[in-house]
Amino acid sequence: MNNQNAVYTLSNECHDCYRCIRECPVKAIRIENGHASVIPEKCIACGNCVKACPSNAKRVRSDIDKAKNLIRAQKDVYVSLAPSWRASFENSAEKMIALLKKLGFKDVSETALGAQEVSIKTAQMLNETEKGLFISSACPVIVDYIRLYMPEFTKYITPIGSPLMTHAKMLKETYGNDIAIVFIGPCIGKKNEVNYSGLFDVALTFDELRMWFNDEIIDISKVAKSKEYQFVPESAFEGTLYPIDGGMNQTIKKSGVNDNVQLLEVCGLSSLQRALKNLDVEKLDKTIFIEALACEGGCVSGPCISSEKAGIVMVSDILTKEKKREQIPHEPKTVVDYKIEPKITEDKSYPIEEILKTLKKIGKHTVDDELNCGGCGYPTCRDLAKALLDGDAEASMCVSYMRKTAIRKAAALVRCMPAAVVMVDSNMNILEANDSFLRMFAGDMYEIFSSRPDGMAGAAIDRIVDFSDLFRTVLKSGKELHKERYMVNDRLYDISIFTIDDNEIVGGVITDVTHSQTNREKISQKAHEVISKNISIVQEIACLLGEHMVETETLLSSIAEDYDDKDENGAV
Repeated sequence: MNNQNAVYTLSNECHDCYRCIRECPVKAIRIENGHASVIPEKCIACGNCVKACPSNAKRVRSDIDKAKNLIRAQKDVYVSLAPSWRASFENSAEKMIALLKKLGFKDVSETALGAQEVSIKTAQMLNETEKGLFISSACPVIVDYIRLYMPEFTKYITPIGSPLMTHAKMLKETYGNDIAIVFIGPCIGKKNEVNYSGLFDVALTFDELRMWFNDEIIDISKVAKSKEYQFVPESAFEGTLYPIDGGMNQTIKKSGVNDNVQLLEVCGLSSLQRALKNLDVEKLDKTIFIEALACEGGCVSGPCISSEKAGIVMVSDILTKEKKREQIPHEPKTVVDYKIEPKITEDKSYPIEEILKTLKKIGKHTVDDELNCGGCGYPTCRDLAKALLDGDAEASMCVSYMRKTAIRKAAALVRCMPAAVVMVDSNMNILEANDSFLRMFAGDMYEIFSSRPDGMAGAAIDRIVDFSDLFRTVLKSGKELHKERYMVNDRLYDISIFTIDDNEIVGGVITDVTHSQTNREKISQKAHEVISKNISIVQEIACLLGEHMVETETLLSSIAEDYDDKDENGAV
């Protein structure tokens, strides 16, 4: 499991609903045999699929064992606790620290300390720039999204490590490079940040922390808090605002920026894409800084926030607990220089002829056939065609194609059946009937009905057959009905009527068994004749055998008497 991507799929739980594809902003999902799997090299760990999956098949990699192993190794393991913890847990700071120390951590520190340093450094950088674009590096999902899917904007990401990286460096400067650091927060993307930062060891989510609490601590309410338990090396101030939308910009303002600087907030990947679309940075006449967060509403809306609080309550909790300080330093104590390089994903391009050919395989022969309904998870039919060519999708994902295919197969099957098939609605009107039904019951009207595009559709069933009451009975009762050798106008029918949609649509399969019944009677009659003849022959044979037996018995008796006479004469 340690080698898994931050997000993965439990295949047995996946029910091919394609909701994860619809929610994934970068379509980092591959469908194979009807099951979805995450494409690691495309995934930015935003967690949208985890939140959206209705069957809980999308899972976040658990790194609890990694954290436990650090503690078992008797290392001094410090917690870097995300400031959004106040939105997720009801505990006081003292109680939260007590719980974490109960798990075996050496001490607990606030990631917000690093956030404060990042804001001071960012404000300093903005004030020193006349014009241009800057995008915050605080959100790892935003960073990965830009470097993978908008690489031309990578150079505009501030070359400063995230608040977590900065905080990890602060802790090592304070307590030594041999300590271990475990981040705990609402973000899945931090599990990827571990790999390329090298400054901390493990990233856990609030969901994982709750799981760990449940496994290790039977009754949280009995864990005593103490005033001695305080965040180390000190409590954070304005940095605690970072998890709310615009929180970073508020801290930058407090650090002081000149009038030429505009601070903007953009939440959500689609919002960021729209904000940067067609932007010519060279034409900017001022300095623009974008506080970019992948989660709409900020980190308090993170995929693993693990809270049922109302959004406004979570924001209120963050604002209420902010500690203010009289003066913010002009120089940061700790800075992490962080150069972010683009990592362009392989995006194959296909000639239009190949895309059109692929579209035909899913029943899209003209532009009008391209519904672009999004049911497959892709915004357009051509995006689906491209995914098919990439090997990331299957033709069965197209709902309209599968429906048309099913209808064609069903129609072909019904059309070729020798038995008469008919469907009737609640108004006793025919919805559909096959050719065998027309031939059996249309009579002189066969040519007229067969020439119509809809055949018998719309015709009243009681005007076509003399047993329409059977259909009415099934419509009302909802129970199947079977009639064998049902006599109608000197004809015999085997009739099966069944429910398709309760009290709305019923179907009927009718077979004319008149000829087979006649043949059966003829065969029966012949059999009776043969049996009678055989019995007569047997009786004659029996009579002859009886006469023969009498004659034989008389002859044998005569011979026996002759022998008896000879024996008596010889004795004399």
